[in-house]
Amino acid sequence: MSTDIEINSPKRLRHLKLVGIVVLLAAAGVVTTGIFTRVHAKQEMTTWSAEQAIPTVAAYTPSRQGATQSLILPGHLSAFVDAPIYARVPGYLHAWYADIGTHVKAGQLLGVIDTPDLDQQLLQAKADLDNAQANEKLAASTAKRWTEMLKQDSVSQQDTDEKTSDLTAKLASVAAAQANVNRLEALESFKRITAPFDGIVTARKTDIGDLIDAGGGDGHELFTVSDARQLRVYVSVPQSDAAAIKPGMTATLTVPERPGMKFDAKLVDTDDSITPSSGTLLVQLAVDNQNGLLIPGEYTEVHFAMPTDPHSLLIPASSLIFRQSGLQVAVVGKDNHAILKPVTIATDLGTQVEIGSGLDAGDRVIDNPPDSIATGDAVRVAATHASNAPATSLADRRDAERAHG
Repeated sequence: MSTDIEINSPKRLRHLKLVGIVVLLAAAGVVTTGIFTRVHAKQEMTTWSAEQAIPTVAAYTPSRQGATQSLILPGHLSAFVDAPIYARVPGYLHAWYADIGTHVKAGQLLGVIDTPDLDQQLLQAKADLDNAQANEKLAASTAKRWTEMLKQDSVSQQDTDEKTSDLTAKLASVAAAQANVNRLEALESFKRITAPFDGIVTARKTDIGDLIDAGGGDGHELFTVSDARQLRVYVSVPQSDAAAIKPGMTATLTVPERPGMKFDAKLVDTDDSITPSSGTLLVQLAVDNQNGLLIPGEYTEVHFAMPTDPHSLLIPASSLIFRQSGLQVAVVGKDNHAILKPVTIATDLGTQVEIGSGLDAGDRVIDNPPDSIATGDAVRVAATHASNAPATSLADRRDAERAHG
């Protein structure tokens, strides 16, 4: 029995060694496979993270401006002729014959003023004239008689000269009295308040029995007459656009109460100076209003067709990058790497800007670039929508143009 055990022991040992080697090899294979899997997964994760770190951007090519650019500015309508009518003589209003809204002709009676003081002054002046004329007649006959007596040596030359000089003085008194009568009669004519031209009564600030003060200083006007068949339009144009404003330019007007309607206006003149307080140029336009659709004093929007720079490029304001180094725009360069370009703005249209320099027409501009973007950063272009570049039609840019104005 013991002999068999001793003979079989080496075989068992060899078997156990073989099993141990297999187990060790299997364990080594498992460990090697795990390490390889982890290294491969780490490499894949690193690659995926690097790919995810590349920002996806939308790029477009900038568009060119059209031949003209619409500039919309607020304006103020005013009657071509607007005349406040003041009293020239003091008194009491006897009657008025035209109220607001009345269409009047030149010379038409608007009101009458009672002037009792002036009436008495005129009567006194006429009496003074009669007195002066009577004295002049007496002096004339006396001077004639003394001149005849001088020929007969009945009177001295000195006495004759005195009578002749008295006649001259009396003639001057008559002329002065006559001038005073004429002056008061001219004032009497102002008792009748008349329209200075064809138009509409836009204000009546008096009533029967009111005490009327003469002159246009401290006293208020009695009536206001306006000629609204043609209107003036006053617009303040920013200094940046003042150089493009020329007499003879045309513009269109719109008013809030008549949506969809446009009125043609012609630029008449400017004040040829920039107002220091506002930095604007005052422009006057004329618009025909024979149909009476426009009302003096109302607000209007004035649409100018301004010439544009054919070399300027238009991009959204969202593409601009504001940094310490200055204003920049990010573009997609070769191999899809970002390039930051410094630019200058020619005109700020609000939601859009007109680039004066720094961009080329073929550049692919990044819209809404990441805050951390820098030159050389890789980017992934999601879509190139050159056809969707900023629209330049007047309707689409209405809000931007208002901000420009």
